Amino acid sequence: MLTARQKTLRKYWYAVMPLEHLADGPKPFRLMGEDIVLFLDAEGSPVALRDRCCHRTARLSKGWCEQGRIVCGYHGWTYDGEGRLVRIPQLDAETALPKHKLRSYHCMARYGYAWVALDDPIADLFDIPEDRDPGYRRIMQFYEEWKTAPLRMMENSFDNAHFSFVHRSTFGRADQTKPKKYEIVETDEGFYAASCVDILNPPEAHRVTGSSEPTTTRDMKNHWYLPFCRRMDMEYPSGIRHIIINCATPIDDERIQLVQILYRNDREEDCPAQLLIDWDAKITLEDKEILESTDPDATLDVGRKLEAHMMSDRPGLLMRRRLLDTLRAHGEEEITAA
Repeated sequence: MLTARQKTLRKYWYAVMPLEHLADGPKPFRLMGEDIVLFLDAEGSPVALRDRCCHRTARLSKGWCEQGRIVCGYHGWTYDGEGRLVRIPQLDAETALPKHKLRSYHCMARYGYAWVALDDPIADLFDIPEDRDPGYRRIMQFYEEWKTAPLRMMENSFDNAHFSFVHRSTFGRADQTKPKKYEIVETDEGFYAASCVDILNPPEAHRVTGSSEPTTTRDMKNHWYLPFCRRMDMEYPSGIRHIIINCATPIDDERIQLVQILYRNDREEDCPAQLLIDWDAKITLEDKEILESTDPDATLDVGRKLEAHMMSDRPGLLMRRRLLDTLRAHGEEEITAA
């Protein structure tokens, strides 16, 4: 499936950029093949506009902000947060401005990120109750480009069969090659999938898991949110909850910007944030290397017999079916593929 060519997918929210990146001026981003510019308005709220000036098509992301408005770095044409042209410095003050307007996009601040929907959203952004729970801390783990498709990344997130192989250097157990069965419940937003997984617990992970035993378990309560977000809620026997939020934001048909946010019900002195960032980065690097070796054009064929025999692929098959049904329900009769 060529993600950027599915019109329905433009109607969902995507985590595009950490809000702190906008503090010093406008920034460019490519979302589903469309160039946008993000900046903060006068109230400090994020704004997303088409990254082209109406005048000579210069990128507005090469300009700067003045009083919550964006100024083109070529001739100084200035636009407000709704994309309206509000100033042409070469004109006298009494001269009426042409009614030029840039395309603006739905944009909001949530969970430390600017989220963007290119067209009118058809679903609300999922809730993270821990974000407002004082018993949890939020750790911004990473924000980086991966050369893979968002569906590939989402499928991998629910695939227990790869642990013993891809993650053999971190937590995967070589003697646990048969994946644990998922309990799966479909929801309006996607599905819920639960399982309990036996894992290795090397010394560098002891403070992460809250245990010094050589092995431990993860009680995993996971959610998939249409189209490309997931919540992986892992609880260890120590009582520590390690909740990872991912958004696989499609840049184009071959790349994603992967966002990872972590929530923990412990304190910095129990396990420093940098240790958690480094440990999870080691794990996700293993995923990144294998996913970037796959074909990014992930098929939506839900009848693939090559994978249907694997219990671990039940979430992936359901994911494809729900995504396919959603696209067709919104009028996409032919799902574009390479």
